[in-house]
Amino acid sequence: MPLTRSGLLFAAVILALYAGITAAVLTSPYGDPLNVMVRLLALWGFIALSIATILTPFLRDIRRVFGRPFLAVHHTFAAVGILLPTLHPVAAAINAADLAVFIPVFSPWTTFWVLAGRPALYILYIALAGVLLRTYIREYWRWVHGLMYVALVLAVVHGNLIGTDFQSPIVRWTINTLFVLTIATFVIRRWQMMTRAKKRRPQSA
Repeated sequence: MPLTRSGLLFAAVILALYAGITAAVLTSPYGDPLNVMVRLLALWGFIALSIATILTPFLRDIRRVFGRPFLAVHHTFAAVGILLPTLHPVAAAINAADLAVFIPVFSPWTTFWVLAGRPALYILYIALAGVLLRTYIREYWRWVHGLMYVALVLAVVHGNLIGTDFQSPIVRWTINTLFVLTIATFVIRRWQMMTRAKKRRPQSA
């Protein structure tokens, strides 16, 4: 099934997000090519992961808009959103010739938040494991997968504190707006789940 007009509009918005972020990074005066790639990988990954999350309350609308099942669309963005943040510290380690970028720092508290991208990566993989192991943890996999939101919180704080490109209004507003939409999605999704649970609950006499 081909993309609908709404699907094409949504795809155009996504491309505009990536184009705007990329242009903002490439026109900034910071760093060598590898440093630029380190920053782009983080920003591109955050966009993909945010979109994957923002889509979750709209299960029934995704097929109508994209002409594909929800899981196919969601998993495509999620896969990109996991791959690129994984490559981000790899490129950073190569650029700095230092494997310390993979080691979380928990103290002092301010340093934890400055380097919050490090634990965010591991939490991201724990959230992924929640999906892969859902057959074995049927009652808990949604809670484990929900750690994705924790990873996004850590990532956006990390970016705002030390992200070179967050000096750009385009980058700062785009990423922070996506984060706000992600939190709104979390609230909407929880409300949907509570509503369904109430409907399934037997009425008392």
